[in-house]
Amino acid sequence: MTDDLAYAGVAGQAAAVRSGEVSARELTGLLLARIERYDGSLNAFTAVMAEEALAEADRRDAATPEERGPLHGVPVAIKEENDVEGRVTTFGTAANTRPAPTDSEVVRRLRAAGAVIVGKTNMPEFGLFPFTESSAHGSTRNPWAPDRSPGGSSGGSASAVAAGLVPAAIGGDGGGSIRIPAACCGLFGLKPTRGRVSTAPHPHLWWGLGALGPLTRSVLDSGLVYDAIRGSLPGDMFRAGTPAGSFAAAATAEGPRLRIGWSTRTAARGVRPAPEVVEAVMGTAALLAERGHRVEEIDPGYPDPTAAFVPQFFAGLRTEAFAVDDYARLERRTRETVRLGAWVRPAVTRWAMGRGSGRPSGRTGCSTGSTCCSPRRSPGFRPRPAGWRARARCELPCGPCR
Repeated sequence: MTDDLAYAGVAGQAAAVRSGEVSARELTGLLLARIERYDGSLNAFTAVMAEEALAEADRRDAATPEERGPLHGVPVAIKEENDVEGRVTTFGTAANTRPAPTDSEVVRRLRAAGAVIVGKTNMPEFGLFPFTESSAHGSTRNPWAPDRSPGGSSGGSASAVAAGLVPAAIGGDGGGSIRIPAACCGLFGLKPTRGRVSTAPHPHLWWGLGALGPLTRSVLDSGLVYDAIRGSLPGDMFRAGTPAGSFAAAATAEGPRLRIGWSTRTAARGVRPAPEVVEAVMGTAALLAERGHRVEEIDPGYPDPTAAFVPQFFAGLRTEAFAVDDYARLERRTRETVRLGAWVRPAVTRWAMGRGSGRPSGRTGCSTGSTCCSPRRSPGFRPRPAGWRARARCELPCGPCR
């Protein structure tokens, strides 16, 4: 068993366990060893559940064929905003101290599909920032260049997947918190439709601004995870329609030729992407055209997101901040941001939620563009550990894959 298996992704690792090439315990042990070796420099994990993970892997190995799910034996990590039974849900803070009594619904579904939960991943307090740094848990590093950030707020999840510590990790996205780390770390990630994945035990994630989903090494890997975690519950504030079929099957099927628009314009006024980002987007458009799709540059006509985004941002933060065990232990910048959002009353939040349904204009069926305008450096450069390496299994000419 070599490190190549660590980079095989969800599909590859699930196939290896299914075929008997490795046991769930052997695979889990391999990735736990990599976490022990490399995470001291990356700081992707806030909690490593080594004993629990090995015990869970043993239960997977003891399962009958009929009891084995699509993610059987596959190790997965969980962002700190999701409950894992027996572990404190920190939200990236030092203000919570009580362990969660039960798994969140997304974790329960992962376990039901056969996944092995190996730990929890770092995030800034409440996911406020597009980088992963906090006074409680320190800075997470980008595996491709330790002097740069992996993005945020799901930076711990992205760093862990990019480094081959796990094949998939759950993140959350309100204003880019899955998409930004995916872009920074050469991974696949998207913000799913509200209600696609249940946020239970919470009825919503930041009043509909946020959504849960995985960061993975490929579209197929994400399809496999979404198939396992999709679906809403009666207590969820938002619900998405039932998909026509499997996401994983759609990822491998020969689909129709698409009409695709591309743009390097940003929704934020006065912001321009760096030249290398523009080059990557144009290269991706060219590749899509080579694959037979009809590709054209467009003006998306982005609606101004400010009126919808800002109230939901403040309302989401205040909801989570006022629920912690010890408010005084929050970072000063967090407490000040909570204070600044005092004007967001329930009526304002409801109005903003109604405004948040606008879509870009355009004539194309789908579009592609840039997520990040430029990479961000982390403070306190620390050298890459000897023998460490990151790999991407991506053929699109974007980010560090180029």
